[in-house]
Parts: sequence; C-alpha cells; structure tokens
Amino acid sequence: MNQLVSELARQIARYTPVDGTHKTAIPELCFRRASEESEPTHTLNMPSLYVIAQGSKTATLAGESFRFDPGTYMVASVHLPVIGEIIHASPQMPYLSLGLTLNPDVVLDLNKKTSPQKRGETGRGILVNPSTPPFLNAILRLVNLLDTPTDIEMLAPLIIREIFYRVMQGEQGALIRQFSVIGSYAQGISNAIHLINRDYSKLLIIEELAKQVSMSPTSLHKHFKKVTGMSPLQYQKTIRLQSARRLMLTEGLDAATAGFRVGYESPSQFNREYTRLFGRPPMRDINHLRDSLFELQ
Repeated sequence: MNQLVSELARQIARYTPVDGTHKTAIPELCFRRASEESEPTHTLNMPSLYVIAQGSKTATLAGESFRFDPGTYMVASVHLPVIGEIIHASPQMPYLSLGLTLNPDVVLDLNKKTSPQKRGETGRGILVNPSTPPFLNAILRLVNLLDTPTDIEMLAPLIIREIFYRVMQGEQGALIRQFSVIGSYAQGISNAIHLINRDYSKLLIIEELAKQVSMSPTSLHKHFKKVTGMSPLQYQKTIRLQSARRLMLTEGLDAATAGFRVGYESPSQFNREYTRLFGRPPMRDINHLRDSLFELQ
C-alpha cells in the first residue's frame, strides 16, 4: 500500500510543477497541488472521486467533518456545498491529490450488474474510505495512460469503470449505489438537488419540488437532510451565497447586485446571511480573498 501511494504521489508531482488545479488529457481527471496549508474554503463539490496521495485535508458538510489522509479517498455522490481545508502541506511535502468526475450512467450500469435493485436506507452523499491495492492499481493505470495519449480514448473509459466498480465494492459502496436505484429516495433527492442547482435564484416552493421528484413534502425534507445534512431551503441558501461570492470575485459585482442576481430581494438580508456563512461582510470578504490570491502569485 505504501509503495502504491508513494508512486501515485510521484506521478501526480510530475504533472503539477506549480500549485493549483491541473487538467489532464483525460477529461474526467485532474490533479491538485498545494505547498502550504489553507484556510477553510467553501466549494460546491461536483459528483466526483478524490484520492489523496500526499498531505491531509478535511471536508466539512453541514457541521460534520471528514478527514482524509494519504491512501484514503472521498466520494461526493451529488453536488454538495462543503468547506475544504488542507491541514498538512509544505514546500518540501506538498499536498497532492487527484479528482475523477463521477459519471452517473457508469454507476447506474454497474449497479444493475453487480447488486439487486433495492431501495435501502438513505445515507449521506459523501463517504471516506481507505484505499485497497486493487483500487490504487487501477488509479495508477489511469494516470499512466497520460504517457501514451493514443491509448486514452480506448482504455480510459474501461479503467474509470473499474475504479468505480472497486469503490462500489468497498466498505461504504452502498452509499453510492443508493443514488442509482430507480425509484429510491436517494435518487429522488439527487433529482431535487439537480433542480435546485439549475434554478437556485428562483423562489423554492417545497410542495412543487416534492411533486417534481415524486415525493411527499415530508419525505423530501427527511431524506434531503439525510443526504446533505441540511433542509432544501438551507441548501438553496448556501448555493445562492456561494454563487454570489463567485460573481463578486470573478465579475466585480457589488454586494447588492450579486445578491439580487442570485435571488435576494433584500440587500440587508443578503449581507446578514452572507456574513453568517463566510464570517465577513461581502466586500470585506472579497477583498480578503483577492489579497490571498495576490499573495499566492
């Protein structure tokens, strides 16, 4: 195991000469490098697999923290607003990880062929597991394809399929399989999350959302909280505030305009809820982020 993890760190280091996120010739695969510990960072995790090769990180979802170290992996089965924090990294031993996009169609097909279609219990949309040698071997074979670009189109989909097969056979594989069972509560919540993200600036009416995903309002609220740790309205608010933060940082919008763009009618309410989530009033927070980015350059 240690040799496999060390080899994965060496390979990632080859493709990450500087800090940041690095895309690769395999569209689903990216690498991350960081030479210092980070502040807590609010992000919207896409459905993906994340493998740590060097350093350590925590991910916090609705107050529940998950830690992953070298040789562990995390899977986000749905879009989740998490707070990530790199807690072990240095110039001599940088944080190194990879991200692999989760394709729901692959999981659905694997689930049909490897397990009965049972609804089961709804669980969190995030899991952290220790890696196994077969899993890491598959990861390394995928990374090694970058040395033979002509093989990527044919072999990468097969290896990615194997990787998620290994994940689904792991200790908490049922947490992923639940989202691909037709008619399951988890799949209904996945659909609800998709609808909220698509129209997050619009007024959220729980009864209408429940009807769209064929659930009762009571079941929607109960199972949504099991998956995300928060209610649908809390989830939408978090998505709105993260989107407003991104608009102010990347498009230079003022707080009132950004708040209105994401669905807030009251600037004072936007400022109050933004400060509660990010710890600083909007423009002070944006200036702090810009200063932090400048220091990294």
